[in-house]
Amino acid sequence: MAQLIRTQDGRDLAVETFGDPRGRPVFLLHGTPGSRLGPAPRTAVLYRLGVRLITFDRPGYGDSHRLPGRRVAAAAADVEAVADSLGIDEFAVVGRSGGAPHALACAALLPDRTVRTAALVGLAPRNAPGLDWFEGMTESNVREYINAAAGHRQLTAALEYRSLAIRADPAASVADMHQDLPAADRQIVADAGIRSMLVRNFAEGLSSSADGWIDDVMAFSSDWEFRPEDIDGPVLLWHGEKDIFAPVQHTRWLAERIPRAELVIERGAAHFGALRVLTRVLGWTIW
Repeated sequence: MAQLIRTQDGRDLAVETFGDPRGRPVFLLHGTPGSRLGPAPRTAVLYRLGVRLITFDRPGYGDSHRLPGRRVAAAAADVEAVADSLGIDEFAVVGRSGGAPHALACAALLPDRTVRTAALVGLAPRNAPGLDWFEGMTESNVREYINAAAGHRQLTAALEYRSLAIRADPAASVADMHQDLPAADRQIVADAGIRSMLVRNFAEGLSSSADGWIDDVMAFSSDWEFRPEDIDGPVLLWHGEKDIFAPVQHTRWLAERIPRAELVIERGAAHFGALRVLTRVLGWTIW
């Protein structure tokens, strides 16, 4: 069961912890859209790794209160609030997909507390110089970001419509998504356990509204309010070469600018390939 943790500005964040309660604390930041019930290794695996895994619904998702107008940088304050409430001084942060830029925010803005950071299949800043941001991106994602550029009202209408469809029948929505995936992702999502997890994840994240999804897309379309160049700590960047949701050149761009970045590009893998490497990545975070 989730516990509600209050932030300094009076919001509640829905938080869950898994694995070894005496293990190394690692925050796992979910994708877009998503929730604290997103992809994660099984409890037995976390105990074997010696990991105390902490997940929470980003503002506007699931049971977490919305933070209107939030930027990517705001994630650092929320992670810090959860860590303080749980009595954690130092921690690692792993972000997958939409969680990846938020993990980098912790690396940049909480350097004394964020020991290691991993960003899997993430985006680069929208204003990244020299990057063709939309090249190779699937049409549905391109439409989201075009709607964001056109204004909050257009994006809200589009994502509220999609959110209603997911809430009405999350299993059908996951099945529909399967048809548009590259072959590498279809193979992963064909697993019944992964499909079941995705259904729970999307249903929980969008259970009350599309607010979190809307605010994520607006945040990715705005200035992050930190620079990747300012990240001092060790960072692992992982990407599947055939990703159509967050194209691989986004991570290559980040790797050129984060001083201590370790870049891993997996040939033949795509967006959901990050699920298969998550256990290995958690092992890398142990310090």
